[in-house]
Amino acid sequence: MSTLMERVRKLAKARVQRLVLAEPGDERVVRAADRLAREGLAKVQFVGAADALRATARKADVHLTGVEVVDAAAAGELERTRQALLAARGERITPADAERFAADPVFQAAARVRLGLADCFVAGAVRTTGDVLRAALWLVGLAPGTRTVSSFFLMGLPQPGGKERVIMFADCAVVPDPTAEQLADIGIMAADQYARVMQEVPHVAFLSFATRGSAEHPHVEKVRQAVKLARERRPDLHLDGELQADAALVPDVGRRKAADSVVAGHANVLVFPDLDAGNIGYKLVQELAGAQAVGPVLQGFARPVSDLSRGASVDAIVATTAVLLALA
Repeated sequence: MSTLMERVRKLAKARVQRLVLAEPGDERVVRAADRLAREGLAKVQFVGAADALRATARKADVHLTGVEVVDAAAAGELERTRQALLAARGERITPADAERFAADPVFQAAARVRLGLADCFVAGAVRTTGDVLRAALWLVGLAPGTRTVSSFFLMGLPQPGGKERVIMFADCAVVPDPTAEQLADIGIMAADQYARVMQEVPHVAFLSFATRGSAEHPHVEKVRQAVKLARERRPDLHLDGELQADAALVPDVGRRKAADSVVAGHANVLVFPDLDAGNIGYKLVQELAGAQAVGPVLQGFARPVSDLSRGASVDAIVATTAVLLALA
């Protein structure tokens, strides 16, 4: 097991949280639920059609011992979710739509978090990111003072001697073209999440194709403005930019290009200027460097929420959920 996952599992087990899952027809999710419960990482609830869940469990050859099954068709579950939707959305949702969404296990999962019946929820192995985000935005809501929902990946990079370097990448899954204000939000939230999971001081690099004035372009200016805003809001954090990736990560290059920076050459949180860069970047590092990519984990919600990749393996689902549990 990687150093990253050892740390995450230890944090998750230190304060076991109530996790709700909502995709009963997917073998990967059912297998992951069984593992999470058996390994004591979470108190697992599974919302969905009970018959479908039992059939998937038989097909996957798991027993779901210790997993609480919540029947999505139960009258109490439907009414509880409907009332939660009406309370959250008010006149913005019609009674017909409230009835329709109340029967959806993903919205039922989000409602359980809203009502304090669960601490966090995970979905997205089958359902789209839009579905997961809508349920979370409507029913879980944003954290106080938060304006931007974004995401991060934890990247575990193998190092010589069997060691591992862990770097957080943000945002790689949600905001296509963030404004300077949104980039500042992403960097601040990522720093706080890194500190909680890794229990280390975050060094946040706002990435660009330029370093410290080596080029002038509106894209570069956006990154500069983001750093300025982030520093004004959180002077306690170690933030720097604009930095090229080598200046952020390689000590010798960092000293040459930004000698006065406490971040350059030592960054452990990378903030990408847009979703193209972030998504392409994490996939390249995963495929070419053999890094373990754990995520995406959503950030900015009042309670922890994760949107799974639809190509996620059982191991990836367990790993991403374990990070979420460590943050709950």
